[in-house]
Amino acid sequence: MRLSGSIEVNEFNDGTQLERSLGPLMLWGLGVGYVISGMYFGWNLGLPEGGVLGMAIATVFVIIMYLTFTFSYTELACSIPKAGGAFDYAQKAFGPRIGFLAGMAQNIEFIFAPPAIAFAIAAYLDTFTTGNTILPIAIGSYLIFTFINIRGVKIAASFELIITIIAILELLLFSGITLPHFSYEKFSLNPLPNGVSGIFAAIPFAIWFFLAIEGVANVAEETKDPQRNISIGFGSAILTLVALCILTFISATGVAGWEAIVYKQAGGAALDTPLPLALSKIVGENSWLMHLLVSVGIFGLVASFHGIILAAGRSTYEFGKVGYFPKALGTTHTKYKTPALALIFNMLIGIIALFTGKTSEIITMACFGALTLYMISMISFFKLRKDFPQLERPYKVPFYPYFPLVALVFSTIALVSMTFNNTKVAFIYFSLLGGSYLVFLVMNRLQEKRSLSGA
Repeated sequence: MRLSGSIEVNEFNDGTQLERSLGPLMLWGLGVGYVISGMYFGWNLGLPEGGVLGMAIATVFVIIMYLTFTFSYTELACSIPKAGGAFDYAQKAFGPRIGFLAGMAQNIEFIFAPPAIAFAIAAYLDTFTTGNTILPIAIGSYLIFTFINIRGVKIAASFELIITIIAILELLLFSGITLPHFSYEKFSLNPLPNGVSGIFAAIPFAIWFFLAIEGVANVAEETKDPQRNISIGFGSAILTLVALCILTFISATGVAGWEAIVYKQAGGAALDTPLPLALSKIVGENSWLMHLLVSVGIFGLVASFHGIILAAGRSTYEFGKVGYFPKALGTTHTKYKTPALALIFNMLIGIIALFTGKTSEIITMACFGALTLYMISMISFFKLRKDFPQLERPYKVPFYPYFPLVALVFSTIALVSMTFNNTKVAFIYFSLLGGSYLVFLVMNRLQEKRSLSGA
């Protein structure tokens, strides 16, 4: 029976063996790569909500949340180096029910983030076409990078490292061109258009600067010496991203004000191309520098798209392996040792999401999943410290208990704020999370009854 292309059912095994081939440099590349598209698009959609001041305050809030969360999450990843990430930590701390919620939130985050990035890839490439090609390009991107991920984690991670370095150099080039044209007068135009409420409305778009860095934990089973290398990869990645976030935010908004990197013209639709919009104010729309930025800028989008697809495959694979998703999703390809069926499953859901055409709503959906994951992970952190003091912890979070506590409080504030400011998406998200949880409980109860009757 053939499932997709040249992949057949008998090409998968029922084991859990993933190839260990990743070192600290690869992990740094994955960590930065998962996130770096957030510098290229998405964050600017928070500017109409909060203005430059509201977005700046939201971003500082989010930076504190991610710094404290990442160093806390690193302890979990080094102590329990498994592909399920938050799912495995919550399950060990609280059992299968809370583990399911953490894993499902993680799946929602990782599955819904790529469609938003695919839209941005298509929007950048669409500038070279006659138009109306965004959806075909986005779908084509899914097919290409799912195939690359199926071919092997070392190939995928090596590709990720190369394009991540190119994407970083591109951001540095962009900043080098725009910073000499920084104007505080333009930077501070209409700084808080919606008052204090705009700060809270901007939070999901500030989160987009860093969303999915926790995906490093999902390749723990494919990491050489994970207890050592994960801490190096996580720490260096988050520090790199904080520096790039601050640099990009200031250099883009300081050229002609925040409205210039959201709208091409007054009254127009918000666009997914803030960096080209900023650069066009300096060199014009037809400059070779402009074309260079658009061309090379695609690498940043591809880095995150490709990287999150990789992490999502591991998350779905772990759910399949324990039977929370169909068992077939928890198998690996016998030749490539990758979760190929899980990758294909995620791709199909992502392509369906593309047909909604709602970039900001897809970003918000992914952020809901992320914040739920962060909250459950930090609660699990405290539970594991209390109940499993003997657990080997080769890395321990600094400033305990303050770092995990700050991460928990900030992620809770962010989730509550997002719920009030995005009621429609919140309803869809919590319905999806709650509905899947009810299905899990029913299936679990049926399995228990079958076990008892069999006994």
